[in-house]
Amino acid sequence: MAYECVLNAWNEHSDELEGFLTQRADSSEEAEDLLQEVFTRAMQEGGAFCELSNARSWLFRVARNQLIDAQRLRKNYAQLHESDIKAPSKADAPISQLQECITRNLPDLEAADQHILEACDLEGMTQNDYAAEQGLSLPATKARLRRARQRLRTQLVSNCQVVLDEQGKVCCHRALPVSNT
Repeated sequence: MAYECVLNAWNEHSDELEGFLTQRADSSEEAEDLLQEVFTRAMQEGGAFCELSNARSWLFRVARNQLIDAQRLRKNYAQLHESDIKAPSKADAPISQLQECITRNLPDLEAADQHILEACDLEGMTQNDYAAEQGLSLPATKARLRRARQRLRTQLVSNCQVVLDEQGKVCCHRALPVSNT
């Protein structure tokens, strides 16, 4: 069922809309697709479209929103060449050593501490997701994670000679050799 008011507004403003989208879209094909989306949205409005006080304004707002949505969905990728990849430097060595120290000390923590640290800090699970998975409230999860981090920090200071600055952040460390006992 075609709404005559939609068709009339479309006939009156479609050329102007097409120019607007063509100027802003990446290609004429994208502009045509967006224009078709605007028409589809107008037809979906049906009778409500006929009650609009300014059909032109509505059509341009929908066109602008469609263009913004298309730009958000577009992914920009940069080509990465092997020459762009830097080799690890001596400055990266302390970070690697600290990672090794964390890996060595994590198993010494209680299972609950180890689990929450691995899930949230190492695997990137959100605290919300962890709370839901474990049947905990978000505040309880945050408190457990904070306490687990504090216990790990204590171990790192002791076992890896990590030195913290005034703000409590790692400033330096000296990884102790791994004992083979």
